[in-house]
Amino acid sequence: MKGLAAEIHVSPAGNDSNPGTAARPLATLAAAQQMARPFAGHRPVTVWLHTGVYYLPEPLRFTAADSGTKKWPVVYAAAQGETPVISGGRRLKLEWTPLRNGIFQAPTPAGLVMDQLFVNGERQSMARYPNYDPNAAIYNGTAADAISPERVAHWSDPTGGYIHAMHELLWGDMHWRILGKNADGSLMYEGGWQNNRPSGMHKEFRFVENLREELDAPGEWFHDAKSNTLLFIPPAGLDLKTATIEVVGLRNLVEFTGTEGQPVKFVTLRGITFQHAARTFMENREPMLRTDWTIYRGGAVLFNGATDCAIADCDFDQLGGNSIFVNDYNRRLTIRSCLIREGGANGIAFVGDPKAVRNGIGWQAQNNFLTIDQTPGPLTDNFPADCVVEDCLITRTGRFEKQTAPVEIDMAQQITVRHCSIYDVPRAGINIGDGCWGGHVIEFCDVFDTVKETGDHGSFNSWGRDRYWNLGGVPAGELPKLALLDVVQPNTLRNNRWRCDHGWDIDLDDGSSHYVIYNNLLLNGGLKLREGFQRIATNNVIVNNSLHLHVWYENSGDVFAHNIVMTEYRPIYMTIPKWGAKIDYNLFTGSEADRLKYAAQGCDAHSLAGDALFVNAAAGDFRVRPESPALKLGFVNFPIDQFGVQSPRLKALARTTAIPVVTMVTGGQPAPGAQTIWLGATIRGLIGEEYSVVGVHAGSQGILLVDVPATATAFADGLRTGDFITRWNGREVRGVNDFLKVIVNSAGQKAKLTLLRNQQPMVQEIAF
Repeated sequence: MKGLAAEIHVSPAGNDSNPGTAARPLATLAAAQQMARPFAGHRPVTVWLHTGVYYLPEPLRFTAADSGTKKWPVVYAAAQGETPVISGGRRLKLEWTPLRNGIFQAPTPAGLVMDQLFVNGERQSMARYPNYDPNAAIYNGTAADAISPERVAHWSDPTGGYIHAMHELLWGDMHWRILGKNADGSLMYEGGWQNNRPSGMHKEFRFVENLREELDAPGEWFHDAKSNTLLFIPPAGLDLKTATIEVVGLRNLVEFTGTEGQPVKFVTLRGITFQHAARTFMENREPMLRTDWTIYRGGAVLFNGATDCAIADCDFDQLGGNSIFVNDYNRRLTIRSCLIREGGANGIAFVGDPKAVRNGIGWQAQNNFLTIDQTPGPLTDNFPADCVVEDCLITRTGRFEKQTAPVEIDMAQQITVRHCSIYDVPRAGINIGDGCWGGHVIEFCDVFDTVKETGDHGSFNSWGRDRYWNLGGVPAGELPKLALLDVVQPNTLRNNRWRCDHGWDIDLDDGSSHYVIYNNLLLNGGLKLREGFQRIATNNVIVNNSLHLHVWYENSGDVFAHNIVMTEYRPIYMTIPKWGAKIDYNLFTGSEADRLKYAAQGCDAHSLAGDALFVNAAAGDFRVRPESPALKLGFVNFPIDQFGVQSPRLKALARTTAIPVVTMVTGGQPAPGAQTIWLGATIRGLIGEEYSVVGVHAGSQGILLVDVPATATAFADGLRTGDFITRWNGREVRGVNDFLKVIVNSAGQKAKLTLLRNQQPMVQEIAF
């Protein structure tokens, strides 16, 4: 012990009979925890973790007995300059022998259950069909014939295999465990419960794994539990004799297990790497109220009844399920300066108790005005609140579960997400699943490369299907008040940079209410506001896009003012005569016709059209110059250099988003080569030698489909990368702006597109 403070050292090379000094450290975290407990709450306690891998036989569980105080906290931290790893797996010493066709085999311990295989620290692929393709957009490879009768007949015993498939509408995904074969040779399987709006398997986007007969590619493995044999095809150059082989067992590595009355308090984890947590896609089955989500309440670090605890400067590396899960009652937790990468499910999830929700019902159920509880707010305190996620880099989560997010919030209150860099994920970057109970603040985040494997979503997504949603028997004028019974505090999105190339930059979907949205830079997909109340969007810059108004209520109280937009608004099913409380004082960088388009709906009487005079749009500086007309409309410049992570360690690792070429300048004309998104496809006019490549003369008008990913609606409509559209229902297409205006006027109609594909003319019909 060192003075008043208690300092305990632990090292995988130590011994639990040692006194826990730097010279004679303990060997296990369990022993260090037992040594620390008598001092907890009576003096500062630091458990120093030295370099090495701490393989856990069971989760390390903190209880109220491990609690510190504000004056005397308990800290488990990496020793200065050292790199400790907490692992939920085990290392295997194997004797490899060649089998055939590049396959090596090794006997494994009897009774070994392994969920994942790591070789030299990198996760390998279960034997799968189709084979893993790092360049494939969805699941790293899918095939329509993944469970065809012909392929199933090829498997001698598929028991224990898995089927993975996207939702038919690309609203996430689902998973099934194969139980064997029926007498007729068809598969027996269970599962498909991983989506709160379930569907059948997507006909194309599916794959299978953990099947012996599919072991045919470098990096693939299969464990035969009956014969206790591991089969593996090593990648070229890998020396199996010296390779580190690790397998995964535990789902949760560290658990904070307190209660509201006796929480775990003032315990911090710092500078630790967490690895080797099991996949949990088959356990993900609890529906989340009326959201599209289901959830598994676990993670590499699980908080359940903790207050004033923290995780700082930690790495969460290639974990199979949720990286951090904050479950039910928790208060004032801080997650700061962490790297979360290659996770199987959610990055950080805050999820409360459905029993804390007044009139919380499932997706298909309907409340009635005469029977609902009209008391505002929650019924109990059993939910996360007053927590902060700050300066975190979260990337490539959702490797196994697609209906997930780097930051997921359900049934929680006052969660702040600040200065985070979030990118390269299958669905939303940040998702708020309901209106329970608001007060969330999302600020200074950089969120991009999202919705890469799914559809109908945004970089930020929310739902608000609360007790007012689909409510029967509501007297006239009551709905705006009822909409705020659950979301009792406004959610705030401010000073963020958003870019979604496969959806909306900000998507407030189905009933999302009580939002304040200002000082956001939206770089591609625009702002969508679907049915809801009290959404105040001011002082935002929406590049190459605009406001998407979807099915607004009368008397919504919505405000859209003092923004810079670059196209006319994009309404869908807007049947009410006047849109919101105020849509005005906006600058359109397109044409005057864009500004006047919806004047009859009470929009933009004082708005202007003109050049925004950005400081340096090409470099991402979308502040405006002093002579900009936007300033006359009440627009105020906001910082554009504070997005994303701030710590030097994470800034050195983080990517930043690509800055788009500004499509719209004064007069509504596109800049040369400017790109925009249509039906999930990237489109623009021809430039340079592309006229020759497409097979048209220089100066020809039309639209080039630069990129049509497999997830795009355009792809489903039969369009492909490289197509050049020349006519829409026989009408000549004269450029991007003209094309987009034709589309707006054709909503709900079928369209025949005349196009060139590989220099050959063809007609493609789409239902727009």
